[in-house]
Amino acid sequence: MEWNLVIIGAGPAGLTAGIYAARSGLKTLILEEKQAGGSLLTIPWIENYPGFPEGISGEDLARRMVDQCLRYGAQIYEFERAVGLKVGNCGEKIIETDKAEYHANAVIIASGSRHKRLSVPGEKEFEGRGVSYCALCDGAFFRGLRVLVVGGGNTAVTSAIYMSKIASKVYLAHRRRELRAEKIYFNRLINSGVEILWNTEVRKINGDTKVRSVTLFNNETGIESELAIDGVFICIGESPNSEIARASGINVDEQGYIIVGSNQETNVAGVFAAGDVTACPVKQIGTAVGQAIIAVNEAYKYVRR
Repeated sequence: MEWNLVIIGAGPAGLTAGIYAARSGLKTLILEEKQAGGSLLTIPWIENYPGFPEGISGEDLARRMVDQCLRYGAQIYEFERAVGLKVGNCGEKIIETDKAEYHANAVIIASGSRHKRLSVPGEKEFEGRGVSYCALCDGAFFRGLRVLVVGGGNTAVTSAIYMSKIASKVYLAHRRRELRAEKIYFNRLINSGVEILWNTEVRKINGDTKVRSVTLFNNETGIESELAIDGVFICIGESPNSEIARASGINVDEQGYIIVGSNQETNVAGVFAAGDVTACPVKQIGTAVGQAIIAVNEAYKYVRR
């Protein structure tokens, strides 16, 4: 089927692009390998998004974006993974998925990012058996148990606060003496009862049929210790989902993020990018939304030409 615009990814950037593209009259398809909403579905609570002074859950914001997108006529195909992007004759874009092939005049890559891994012994073995990357998704399984959250940014801190209302004991391990999280979250963390383990690295995750403990290393004292816990939530950052872009000849930086110009254009005519997959240094919902609006504006002009 022919489309004016195909958007790869249905996170904040992809859904915003869908809203604006469909409203402008472009025949728009959004492809999402998982559930529409992307990273929003893993965020327990959002307080810095304009228009919601009391805050809103990531899941609720995602639902609102999806509903608005569909209301304006964009199509969203969930659980369909884009696996290839080619530029055909006359600049036509061909998007290959694990289910079908789509042709479009323009493409916006909004494929976001994925969780980084600690890459320590036991992490892979116990994934789904005590190791998780999403407190909102899996937190309920640890009600009344002891858990460790690893990381120092907003996601790690808000996850630890969230788990403090569910688990019997929550530890937060950060490899430095200072957190990267915003001060408002840090203040709440201090009042939540979470125990912060400063200058602490996870060396190994131990267990039998499930996680039983972690081996920790204090990089200040040089002391190694073992902490008995039932679950580990790893929140140490993201890596861009840019494999398709790289394979199709789109320029990326040394970390794999897509390089875009001031109008969100890539080095391939008619292909734009927005959100966490780009080299924008600020990874926030607001910046993803703004980038998506610019990308759609340029994609619209490209298609109508």
